[in-house]
Amino acid sequence: MKSALTPFIGFQLTVLFTLQLNLLPAVSLPCRSFCGTIPVKYPFGVDEGCGAPQYKGMLNCSTDLFFLTPSGNYKVQAIDYDKKTMVVYDPAMSTCSILQPHHDFLMSDIQSAMIPPASDTVFVLLNCSIDSPVLNHYKSLCFNFSGHSCDELYSACTSFKLFHLLSNSSPPCCFTGYDTVKYMSMNILDCSHYTSVYDTDGLKGIGPLDWSYGIKLSYAIPDTGCERCTRSGGTCGFDTQTEGTLCICSSSTNSTRECAGGSLASTEGSQSPLKRSFRVLLWVLAAVLGVVL
Repeated sequence: MKSALTPFIGFQLTVLFTLQLNLLPAVSLPCRSFCGTIPVKYPFGVDEGCGAPQYKGMLNCSTDLFFLTPSGNYKVQAIDYDKKTMVVYDPAMSTCSILQPHHDFLMSDIQSAMIPPASDTVFVLLNCSIDSPVLNHYKSLCFNFSGHSCDELYSACTSFKLFHLLSNSSPPCCFTGYDTVKYMSMNILDCSHYTSVYDTDGLKGIGPLDWSYGIKLSYAIPDTGCERCTRSGGTCGFDTQTEGTLCICSSSTNSTRECAGGSLASTEGSQSPLKRSFRVLLWVLAAVLGVVL
């Protein structure tokens, strides 16, 4: 015979099941791991509180990943997490195929310290005046770049041939490092344009048409114990107010070192005490009422 309490029992079980489901921790982490096709890993982050605080606000993800500096936004072409390098491209920079207006490349002080241009990135100052400081008092800032010359650039590159045509000679140029353009603007340097080339160690004997144009940056990873957090299934981040290190375990749960019982996406070992209590209550009620779950 069907008990009159059966509908009420069913209602109670439905409520308990609903409570249990609502108490499940969110398994999606608030930190995006990709921007377009570029993986975003520690120490970088594109969401608030993600990555290392030293790099906060340096990257922006719209349709593509951009590196943000005081002089503009530069598209990120690649990040090598093993070699700890990032290649960015300045859309306003002149190259062998296109001549762009006058432009400076500037980084903030913390960027210059944490993610400076790599040693195999060379800045080429073009069409310099004979009064340029890098041709006079600071000529030691210019160096030999794998045997390449100004004449080679002006003759091989379509965009740079204009300098040769206008002066009926090869205007001075300077192969130099980032510190030169960091401390002296293009106006002070008295050069009309610049370009930059990376992976320069392997460019000996290779013409300008086949150079890799862009800026390679070399970054450091702060030692904050991120590996421990990652192994537990979390994502390394920081408190947006104090900038203290956090292990982000879910969209609503953080830890200082690691996620409890591994990732919060796991099952029994990561359940909160409240959730486990409701689960026990559910089974007890089912046993008492003779309902099989």
